[in-house]
Amino acid sequence: MLSGLNHLTLAVTNLNRSVAFYQNLLQLRLDATWDTGAYLSLPGLWLCLSLDPLRNAEPAADYTHYAFTLSAADFLPFVERLQSAGVKEWRDNRSEGASFYFLDPDGHKLEVHVGDLASRLNACRQKPYAGMKLFDDQSVEPQDLR
Repeated sequence: MLSGLNHLTLAVTNLNRSVAFYQNLLQLRLDATWDTGAYLSLPGLWLCLSLDPLRNAEPAADYTHYAFTLSAADFLPFVERLQSAGVKEWRDNRSEGASFYFLDPDGHKLEVHVGDLASRLNACRQKPYAGMKLFDDQSVEPQDLR
């Protein structure tokens, strides 16, 4: 059985630039580097940067992204630091909780978000998405996907 998210690996085109972005601007801890990669971390998150010169630096058109948790008190100063560094925003916040959607130097879609799954589900109980079903009873059987 799966027990959690193990790590994220992001393909990058310039390792030094990406390490500087994640370590200095986002303030992840730098744990290791090697010729073609680096490990950085936050409590509960292991991030691997892997050099891939063939990576397309343009962001994909889909909504796939990686979100980091941020406290409400830290949200505005953090966003202001990113904006003053010229970090590009890729989407406006349209959901519960304060969020800022931005790109890393290789176009990976990132988000900082205030809140968690519980706060999101509480907001959805007040204003559910179209066709939404909330499963408070954990005895619901998994769907057959065949």
